[in-house]
Amino acid sequence: MRFSNLIAPLTAAAVSLLTLGGAAHAELLIQIDKSTQHMTVTVNGEQLYDWAVSTGGPGYDTPNGTFRPFRMEVDHYSEEYDNAPMPHSIFFTQTGVAMHGTYEQRHLGHAVSHGCVRLSLKNAATLWALVKREKMANTTVVLNGAIPDAGLPTVARSEPLPLTPDNPSYGAPSPYQTRYDNGARLPPPFFIFGR
Repeated sequence: MRFSNLIAPLTAAAVSLLTLGGAAHAELLIQIDKSTQHMTVTVNGEQLYDWAVSTGGPGYDTPNGTFRPFRMEVDHYSEEYDNAPMPHSIFFTQTGVAMHGTYEQRHLGHAVSHGCVRLSLKNAATLWALVKREKMANTTVVLNGAIPDAGLPTVARSEPLPLTPDNPSYGAPSPYQTRYDNGARLPPPFFIFGR
């Protein structure tokens, strides 16, 4: 048998082995809409997930743009915010902005973070495994929209007790006072939650 007759079958076999041996990676698109506080996850054009998130609140806005993740950590703690836990972190900006799980899940759907994109613990683990499988080089993170309301969600407050001689705080300033003496409204209380 001539060597030239073997080239075509050997080439086809080599290409088959390389194709089967190396897993093909899909294009993974993570889109975050700050206006709706939602993340959609799409692989090769097919939407797999739609999750509530928390992006940066006023003064800590999560940057808009198109990014590629460059670092992943299963068990990260914030050096900037009192060692706040950031499980399943996927970093996508050089300034330390990441997508990660949060223990403050009741705030998902509201812009309250210090700039990161928070997910439920379960969804963060799912996303982390998906990015690891498909590779960071094949993952694109797109952020757009604006912070809705530019503030924290409204908190229900108790009504003040009426000031009467029977009330022990009669004559004392009300702890529920919501206006300055000139009639201007006081700012709402400000709470800081971990990144």
